[in-house]
Amino acid sequence: MIKIGCGQITWRGVPESQVLDDIARAGYAGSPPRLNIDRSAADTVSFYQQYGLEPAPCYFSAPFWRADQCDNIVEAANRAARFVRDIGCTEMYVAAAGDYTARNGRSRRDASGHVKPDDSLTDDEWRTFADTLNAVAAASLREGVSACFHNHVGTVIEVEDEVERLLEMTDPEMVFLGPDTGHLAWAGVDVLDFCRRYLGRIKTMHLKDIDGSVRARGADAQWSYTEFVDDGIFVELGEGCVDFRSIMSMLAMLGGFTGWLIVETDVTQKPSAFESARVSRAYLHGLGV
Repeated sequence: MIKIGCGQITWRGVPESQVLDDIARAGYAGSPPRLNIDRSAADTVSFYQQYGLEPAPCYFSAPFWRADQCDNIVEAANRAARFVRDIGCTEMYVAAAGDYTARNGRSRRDASGHVKPDDSLTDDEWRTFADTLNAVAAASLREGVSACFHNHVGTVIEVEDEVERLLEMTDPEMVFLGPDTGHLAWAGVDVLDFCRRYLGRIKTMHLKDIDGSVRARGADAQWSYTEFVDDGIFVELGEGCVDFRSIMSMLAMLGGFTGWLIVETDVTQKPSAFESARVSRAYLHGLGV
C-alpha cells in the first residue's frame, strides 16, 4: 500500500502541533519527524497519533566525502536508523550535506542548476563518499532500515552523472534510492526515465514540483540556490514541469510499489503552508493516489 506523507519544511516559525494538525487536515497519512529533537521513538509515535498521523521516513545528511568524519557519520547514522526502526519505518533518506566548496573555489550552492565538471568531488573524495555510504547502509540494514540515497540540488550529488557514478560505486544490495523528483528536474534530469531505470533501487520518494521556466532562466543567468528559490522555483504538485501522472502509472505498472511518498514544497507562494499541502494532496487524489 502506498502511503502519502507531507514534509514539514513549508511551515516556518510554527509550533509542531499546528504543523501536524494542518498536515492531518490536508489529508495526509503521516509526516517525517526531525532527527534532532529530544523525543523518544515511543513518544514520537504517541505524539503523532494524537493527530491521526504516522511517523514517516526521516532524513539524515552528512559530509560523506570527509575521511576524518567517517566513523562519526556511521555512528550517527546507526543511532538514526534505530530511531527510524522504533517509530515503525523501514526506510531512511540519506543525503550529502550542503557545505561543499570545490577545488575551483565555487560552492555547490553557487553552482546550483548549472554544475560544471570541476564543481565535483575529487577522485579520493568520491571513494570516501562511496565507502562511507556503504558503511552507513550496512549499519542501517542491521537495524532493519534501508538507507535510501536522496539527491539534492546545491550538494555534491546533484546532476545525473553524479547520481549515476555514486550508484555504480555503491552496493545495490545495501544502498537504495529515495529520489527527489523536483531536485532531479531542477538538475536537468528526465525524471520519468530516471525512475524507470532505477525502479529496483527506489524504496521511497520525495514528490516535489518545480517551475521549468524559472529553472531555465536561472540556469542561463547562473543564479545561486537562493536566487532560484527567491524567484519561485518551487511550486505545488501539478503546477510545474514534473510528470507525476506518468510517474504514478509507472510505479503501479512496473513495480507494484508500496511504501511512503513524501510531498514537499520547500517554499510556497500560496497564502499558507496548509493551503500548499491541501493543493498538492488534492492533485494526487485526482491521480488516484
